[in-house]
Amino acid sequence: MKGQSKFFAVSSFATAALLFAPGCLAHTFGAHGAGFADGLAHPFLGLDHLLAMLAVGFWAARLGGPALWRVPVAFLMAMSVGAGLAGPALDLPWLEAGIGGSVLALGLLVAFAPRLSGWLSLSLVALFALFHGFAHGLEMPEAASPWGYGLGFLLATASLHFAGVLLGLALGRFRLAALAAGSAIAATGLLLLAV
Repeated sequence: MKGQSKFFAVSSFATAALLFAPGCLAHTFGAHGAGFADGLAHPFLGLDHLLAMLAVGFWAARLGGPALWRVPVAFLMAMSVGAGLAGPALDLPWLEAGIGGSVLALGLLVAFAPRLSGWLSLSLVALFALFHGFAHGLEMPEAASPWGYGLGFLLATASLHFAGVLLGLALGRFRLAALAAGSAIAATGLLLLAV
């Protein structure tokens, strides 16, 4: 009970930081001439996406059981939906703050590994994925090959999830290592929100 109240206190602070933070400007929109190779490389070049994807896998490993694959799959599916929703007709408020906030929140989830219900875990990760997908969906219409770019992006994201799962399985049993890794990710999320 004490751990849960600590987690909810920290997550309340994170939510307040997310709502009142300026855009973290972690993305530059307009991937001109992008195709499969550019989509494959992009998640490895943006610190926000790189850390969020590793954290999704790490957290899934800490949850264990069916969450080991359900959490990453939910992220990939919701990210695809977010990319499909992106466009001039729909505006997602606080997009960059949502992305920075996802890095912060995922870092906290890795650090503290709260036992959330399956539906809550999947809903949280899907919400974060919508922000990431929407941001990258905004880039795709200007790309020379939006489907190739999207496919490369999904493949790279899945690879980062897998790497995060491996990292979580290797370090997850060492509570201090998981706490340090999650705290570092969360601190980076705070930095992104502050920029």
